[in-house]
Amino acid sequence: MTETQLYLISPLDVGGDFPQRLERALVAGRGLVTAFQFRVKGVDQHHAATLAAPLQAICAAHDVAFIVNDSVALAKRLKADGVHLGQEDGSPRDARTELGREAQIGVTCHASRHFAMEAGEAGADYVAFGAFYPSTTKDKGSAERPEPELLEWWTTLFEIPCVAIGGITPANCAPLIAAGADFLAVSGAVWGGDEVSAIEAFAKVMRG
Repeated sequence: MTETQLYLISPLDVGGDFPQRLERALVAGRGLVTAFQFRVKGVDQHHAATLAAPLQAICAAHDVAFIVNDSVALAKRLKADGVHLGQEDGSPRDARTELGREAQIGVTCHASRHFAMEAGEAGADYVAFGAFYPSTTKDKGSAERPEPELLEWWTTLFEIPCVAIGGITPANCAPLIAAGADFLAVSGAVWGGDEVSAIEAFAKVMRG
């Protein structure tokens, strides 16, 4: 089994000192953090591209994949490493046509085995299940909460990597690692406090 890795998701505010915070997190998470998702809401594409530029450069310097949330057009404009699609953001097939063979395309599948299998058939590079725990970033209130067994089922049957998402902290991530999550997607647990000590706390659980 491959070692679980961290997939950082940006806070909605990536201005100010956030580039420095990202740099510190990636230095602390060398070998542990392998992807970063750029997730901003309610800004036009030009402004989003301006915000993304320094973060994309930091990710490139640390060999961390830079993934754009929701927008295939923005991912194409930035020549990002990939795009993360919600269920309403179009098909992985169409994204592949737009972004090319090398792009990493991920799909949010909530607690649905059906969505995950559909995403795999449509050529997704990874599927994301969640929210496993209450989360300010991803909680849709009534959305069904998956159990760690879902990760176990997926990894037993399919080669495509799976990402666990939603309210994940160093204190509650062990069952998800044990169930076979390839990646833990984290946001609040890292950016809500000191990012370096948060990454170190995750490393302690994930690497022993």
